Parts: sequence; C-alpha cells; structure tokens
Amino acid sequence: MRESADSELARRLRQGGVPLGELFSFMSALYFRGKLAYARAFAAAPRDLDGAFVITASGGLVPPDTVVTLERLREISAGSVDPADLRYRAPLMRDAQVLAGMHCEIVLLGSIATPKYIDPLLNIFGERLVFPAEFVGRGDMSRGGLMLRCVQSRQQLTYIPVLAATRHGRQPPRLEPLAGKVLA
Repeated sequence: MRESADSELARRLRQGGVPLGELFSFMSALYFRGKLAYARAFAAAPRDLDGAFVITASGGLVPPDTVVTLERLREISAGSVDPADLRYRAPLMRDAQVLAGMHCEIVLLGSIATPKYIDPLLNIFGERLVFPAEFVGRGDMSRGGLMLRCVQSRQQLTYIPVLAATRHGRQPPRLEPLAGKVLA
C-alpha cells in the first residue's frame, strides 16, 4: 500500500485494481490461499449467488473476484474486525441478511475460536452456520495447509454446526508434508 512499493501487484493496485482474493492471498499467504482454493473447489451456491465471500474489516462480505483499487483497499482495511465496531458489524450484518434469504448452508472457513465472526453471524444463520470439524485445535497456517491438501485430493472436510461445536480443542497431529515438495 506504500507509494514506493514496486512489486507487480502494487503497480496493478495503483493502476486500476486487483481482485480482492489475490490481494488477501498475497498478504496472508498460505492461510488465505488455502481458504480461497478450497472455497473455489467446493462451493455449491445457488445459481444467482457467488460461492465465496471475504469477510472484510469495513466492507462486509465481498466476493473474492471483486476488483479493489488502492483507495478501496484503504477504506476496507480502515476498520477493525471487532463485533463491537459498527464499521465492521453493520456491513457484515447487512450482507449476511441478504445471504440468509438464500436458504443455504453457510460454511465459515475462518476461526471459530474468537467471537469476531461467530457473534454477528450466529445471530443471523443459527444452525445453518457450519465449519469444518477438522479445524478445531488448528492454527491459521495449519488450516490453510489442510485446505490446500483437500483441494489437491478433491476431498471436502466434514461440516458441523457452529452453534453446538467445541470451539477450542486439542491440537491435532501435524500435517504430513505434501508429496513432491522439497523442504530446505
């Protein structure tokens, strides 16, 4: 976002915009790449609905292919992901209400260990808000790696309702390295 940033992505961002999913993948690497790849591989949304949305700090739910300019990125990132902050909560609730009318299951690929996503979304979706059971006890990077492995193997995770779920658990065993990867 710095004026002096010289990467190809920074130049494109200043010249007309970059898809939000690409920006978030660049900023958070493995974790968001895993979420985006997983959502694109397994989303089963109604015809008239995007299959994936990015929860933003002050822009609500935004499809990952939405082109975002530098100015818009600054607006989106100006808030904090805090359910007590109306700049975050109001746009999220607005967009979640629209999704609630679609009568489909909502799979949350973000953390359920903190109230930042759960508090606003449970009020709207109730039992239709689900998450992968395999996420319990895993950190961000482990979840990202797990989702990339699922895409590679074409196997979905097991979804369970957030409402009655264990939100904290024992850390599962480490993921096995991906085949064909050289680690230094």
